[in-house]
Parts: sequence; structure tokens; C-alpha cells
Amino acid sequence: MFPQLFHIGRFFLPTYGVLVSLGVLVGLWVSVRNSQRQGINPDDAWNFGILVVLSGIVGAKILYIINDWSTYAAHPREIFSLNTLQAGGVFSGGLVAAFVAAVWYVRKRHMPPLATCDAFAPGLAIGHAIGRVGCFAAGCCYGKPTAHVWGVTFTNPVAHDLVGTPLNQALEPTQLFESAVELANFFILMWMFRRKKFDGQVFGAYLILYGVARFFLEFIRDDPGRGSVFGGAMTGTQLISIFLVITGGLIWWLRSGAPKTVPVRATR
Repeated sequence: MFPQLFHIGRFFLPTYGVLVSLGVLVGLWVSVRNSQRQGINPDDAWNFGILVVLSGIVGAKILYIINDWSTYAAHPREIFSLNTLQAGGVFSGGLVAAFVAAVWYVRKRHMPPLATCDAFAPGLAIGHAIGRVGCFAAGCCYGKPTAHVWGVTFTNPVAHDLVGTPLNQALEPTQLFESAVELANFFILMWMFRRKKFDGQVFGAYLILYGVARFFLEFIRDDPGRGSVFGGAMTGTQLISIFLVITGGLIWWLRSGAPKTVPVRATR
């Protein structure tokens, strides 16, 4: 819709980048506040959040490239091209990379692992919700052609040039659907965070809620770069979504009887 907020000569300000940055800042602010309520040092929480964000960006790009490896293998310079750098990547790849980085940092700083994940889960949801609006503005992560009344028609040639968005035909607004799901997840998770009965309850719920939603949203996504498995029976992202749901369910099953972390006064 609006890939660029404004354009002056060769300089332009991408809407996607602005909204993703805003999502990161809002998500980190929510996460650090939640961490303090659980007695986690706010400096550790900020460092943890920044590391997870950077790892998520790299992971999303890596999975994006892996899923479209045939193209990048034939044109390796495209890996570092402007189009690839501006592409949003695959969120599930970012989630996996962020999880690996999170495990390493909480072990290094001796932070309570599941309590920390509980604090960051709502922030991840609200940050993702804002970021998906950026995807809609840029035209990436678009849906399949549709005749439904909610179909969205992209007309800006910049979106087509940057991410291959089909122009002048109604598409499923998958970006807005996912943004709405994540916004709802944010409110559900915040409600649960204030009432949680065991560490891992909020994070496990996030994995289940997002995994289920993303699995079904994949059926109406039409952008490339998500890969396919089992002979095209499902996308790579759908397979990762299944693992997210299983992981969230295991956390609930294994931790439901365990006591939660008792908050103490957090200090800088």
C-alpha cells in the first residue's frame, strides 16, 4: 500500500522498517516491565531482548534464503542484494534463532528461563502485531487471489519491484489477519501473565496460540520463501508451527504442577 513514507532524491524512508522498529521498541518496553514484576534485573532484560531481536532478524533472513535456495544458489550475489535485505524474512525462522540465543543468554546470566520467557511472550506478540502492519504497507507476505469483500488490491509498483507483490488484483490481506491474531494474543497473554500459576504458562500459551494461527494462515499465503515439505503437502512454516504447538503443550504438561517464581525487588 505505502512502501515508502517519503522519498527525497535517492533517499527514502521505508514504512516497513519504521513499523518494525516501532514494534521492537514497544515489545521490548512491555517485556522489560514484565521482567521487573518478576524480579528480573532490568539491565539483563534489556540485553536479553536486544540479543533476541538481532538473532531473530538473522534467523528470519537465513530461513528465507534456505526456503528459496534454488534461486540464491544460481544467483549467490542476490543474498546480499537490496531486495533480500528489505525482505521481511520468515518469522518462524526468526523465532527458532531467537530461542537458541535466549537459551544461551539465560544460562550465561543465570536468569529464570521460563519466567523470563513468560515476561517476553506478550511483548513478542505486540511487536509482531505492529510489524505485520509494516508488511501490509510494504506489500510483502501477501495472500492468495480472492473474491471476498475484504480482498485488498495493491497498485504501487514499488511493492512489486521490491518484493514481487502482484498488482491490480484482490489478495487475501494475510498481513492484517496475522496482525489481528497477534494483537488478540497480546491481550490474552497479558491477562494470563497477571494470573499465572506456574512458570512457562504464558510462554507455552503463546507457542500454542501462534502455532495454531500460523498453521492455518499458511493456507491463504501466496508469497514465495516459505519452503515445502512432504512433497508439497505443507509448507516448512507449517511444520515449524506444529513443533511450536507441541512444545507449548509439553511445557504446560510438564510444568503445570510446579511453583512459579516468587518476585523479588529488581535492581539495576
